[in-house]
Amino acid sequence: MNSSVLSALPLNQGVDASMGSLLLDAGKLTPEDTERVLRTQKDLGIRFGEAAVRLGLASEEDVQQALARQFAYPYLQRGEANLSPRLVAAYDPFSPQVEALRAIRSQLMLRWFARGRRVLAIAGAEADDGAGLFTANLALVFSQLGEQTLLVDANLRNPRQHEMFALKPRQGLSDLLAGRADLDVIQPVPAFSDLSLLPAGTLPPNPQELLAREGFRNLHAQLESRYDVVLYDLAPFTAGADALAVAGRAGGVLLVACKHRTRIAGVKRMAEQMAEAGAEIVGSVVVEF
Repeated sequence: MNSSVLSALPLNQGVDASMGSLLLDAGKLTPEDTERVLRTQKDLGIRFGEAAVRLGLASEEDVQQALARQFAYPYLQRGEANLSPRLVAAYDPFSPQVEALRAIRSQLMLRWFARGRRVLAIAGAEADDGAGLFTANLALVFSQLGEQTLLVDANLRNPRQHEMFALKPRQGLSDLLAGRADLDVIQPVPAFSDLSLLPAGTLPPNPQELLAREGFRNLHAQLESRYDVVLYDLAPFTAGADALAVAGRAGGVLLVACKHRTRIAGVKRMAEQMAEAGAEIVGSVVVEF
């Protein structure tokens, strides 16, 4: 689950023409620049983006982002949207890390979601295992596939997803479960039209009990019916039984371990108890975040 192949997509004249419009609309080129690029493109018989870069009028990153927009593959340039720079799928989608994420996504699509499943829980043994960051990036690559994706911050002890996506803290999952809010607390993630976040909400004194109640079963059913992919970011396994309650309801769990940090014994104990709680172990991932 750590490699992938990125196929080159052939370009035609129609795509090249829209490349110019995109760069112009984004303010990367002026109308005069566009004319220069078109002349160079015609003289040298090259693509519009290649001509723009050769003339020094646009950067490779500008062209890559315009190309991504053409093929409905959204991502951001550094500094845009104030998302955490650790969200590599948002800012550096052509890096080896994101290639590995796409490979994991492909395997999950084949081994889990192709079976009619829509929900997956993601768990780490310890608080510093990187499971939350991994889950956020995985949600991004699912949304970039065009899947209507919901990321649920079910870590009701130390939530972080709203910070990573630069969303203001507000009501969320805990408030829904307590009957103090409704589904409008789900927030769309700007710049990624197929991604939404259900934040953790108000930190409750009884997270384990909230997640074990009938209300969570009912909410889970609603979310499953509304989205193509629902990913639960769980509290660390060692923090309590919260993770077991959510994973058991989700039906499947992906285990995350951190290289040189997570103890094998901890992962084994987590896997055993997840299985006892009724969650299928879909796979495991070793991260280096």
